[in-house]
Amino acid sequence: MIYFRNVSLSFLDKQLFDQINWTIHPKSRIGLVGDNGTGKTTLFRTILDQVHPDSGFIDIPDRKQKKIGYLPQDLVELEALGLIDYLRLKSGIAELEDTIRSLEQQIAHVKPNTHEYSELTRRYADATAEFSARDGYAFEARAKQILKGFGFRESDFAKTCDLFSGGWKMRILLTSILLARPDIMLLDEPTNHLDTESMEWLESYLKDYPGTILVISHDHFFLDKIATQIVELANRHIQIYKGNYTYYLSEKDRRREALIKEMELQKAQIRKIEEFVERFRYKATKAAQVQSRIKMLEKFKDIKLEGRARNVVMRFPEGKKSVKEVVRVSGLGHAYGDLTVFAGLNFSLFRGDKVAFVGVNGSGKSTLSRLLSFSEEPTEGTVKYGDGVHMAFFSQESSQNLNYENTIWEEVNDVKTSANDQTKRNLLGAFLFSGDDIFKSVGVLSGGEKSRLALLKIMLLDTNFLILDEPTNHLDIKTKDVFQNALIHYSGTVAIVSHDRYFLDHLISKVFELKDGRVFDYTGNYSYFIEKRAQMTADTAQQDHRDQAPADRTLKAKDKKRLEAEERNRLSKIKNGLKRELAGVEAKIADLEARKVAHENSLCDPQTHKDAVKIKGLQIDLKGVENELAQAYHLWTELSCKLEETDSAGTA
Repeated sequence: MIYFRNVSLSFLDKQLFDQINWTIHPKSRIGLVGDNGTGKTTLFRTILDQVHPDSGFIDIPDRKQKKIGYLPQDLVELEALGLIDYLRLKSGIAELEDTIRSLEQQIAHVKPNTHEYSELTRRYADATAEFSARDGYAFEARAKQILKGFGFRESDFAKTCDLFSGGWKMRILLTSILLARPDIMLLDEPTNHLDTESMEWLESYLKDYPGTILVISHDHFFLDKIATQIVELANRHIQIYKGNYTYYLSEKDRRREALIKEMELQKAQIRKIEEFVERFRYKATKAAQVQSRIKMLEKFKDIKLEGRARNVVMRFPEGKKSVKEVVRVSGLGHAYGDLTVFAGLNFSLFRGDKVAFVGVNGSGKSTLSRLLSFSEEPTEGTVKYGDGVHMAFFSQESSQNLNYENTIWEEVNDVKTSANDQTKRNLLGAFLFSGDDIFKSVGVLSGGEKSRLALLKIMLLDTNFLILDEPTNHLDIKTKDVFQNALIHYSGTVAIVSHDRYFLDHLISKVFELKDGRVFDYTGNYSYFIEKRAQMTADTAQQDHRDQAPADRTLKAKDKKRLEAEERNRLSKIKNGLKRELAGVEAKIADLEARKVAHENSLCDPQTHKDAVKIKGLQIDLKGVENELAQAYHLWTELSCKLEETDSAGTA
């Protein structure tokens, strides 16, 4: 449980929270939403006790016994430790291992049958029990499973953490949090540095997570799948919506409409009462009734209607129409040293196409966008534009092309555009640069603010072909909606790389999937692509199964029977061998489990506690038994899978 009781907080002259009362129940799945600057990240930091409220308090019962995992939004620097060693350290497993080793050494140098010896053996038993409960013996296997889910390769496991880029470092930090299995998980924009496949894996992992999850995210799909409750932070207060993000959007509109009706009804009642008071104010016979009506007026509570944000509608300048075939890609390939990213790509983009490039990390999406924009020379093949094509390219590096000596307003004014000053100011406001902010120096802006400014400048250009690499990474939901709407009404051609599935789903009409060094195209939106990809994966699996059947169907019946009999005999021998191995392992597991129970019962026996030497011996034996059991379980799983595969082959 997390209790907020009358929590208020201000920074300088801006009040973020005003008397917030909120109870977060165990196993809650909460999506925290709100405009930029409302205090979502600050609220996380108050839970972590990094920021203290001006008044009120936040209480987490048994806080010292609760583990809280926090993923910050900002990029982090990691130590130059090996990847697996870092995860051991951050998840707490390394500390537990050190504790166990230290206790073993201390026990070895202490005389038995002493109070100190008894205390050390008790602590040793507690530490080994916790290590076992946290699945410490299988830690490395679990770590590699999660890392692979986030797109890491086997070759990455030997690297040190400092060699990875910022986005990959955030994945490492997220992995350490998942491995620690905290009671409360605070995730601030966890999808910012994940590709779609990694996001889908994370959604699947968190679906059955036993702890409490609070997540700040601008990803509509992610919140729909993870959250069972949306909490909106606005106007210094919270509003709770018991459903996912789609429910929140519709329920918020419904509540607003209900409030408007209540306001209108109240106004009508007040007007009617005021008319009565005015009419009979000076009649002595109605004095009591007039006073009663006046008291009724005083009891009416003000109904405050939350101001709805002004709908900002932005459009790209109407560029000149290009030829029908905007760009033609022929035999395109690219390599970095010995690593071939892709080869032999052939496709065309046509006027009005809105295409998404998708694929796992490392498949070459960003590389392809750089080749299409001539930011990089291909290793092989060509990229040719049609006549009259005016291209603009946005990438994460675009923010480096700004003039850091300019103010924001000067930087915008340097763009050759037909837009007037009011249009520029509207666009700046939509991209979260308002008031005196526009006179800030570009050099003092954060990385996210620079990216937004670079994207804003593109919206002022006269273009008919846009190449956009992760344009939504630093946009909040409202700004993203403005940008998405502008792209939908853009008459030119769009090629986009994005991990935001909701954004893509409502924008694109074609998907190019980069996979195994090739490109596969799907005509439809992102949901259609996911559906077709799943269908094709299932079809491929069925085809592979059919391909395992005998290829030569022209064999004579006698030869076919002979081959089938030989295959049955071969499979039977394999099955019998596996069954014998499996029986042996099962017998070993039964023996080990019996020994484990016997040791545990002995350790629980009050008579045993009188003999410290016996306790130490039992604990050491128990640790050895648990290690053997873990290995035996792993071997049993492998043999069972092989036996199932053999059975499937025999019935095919």
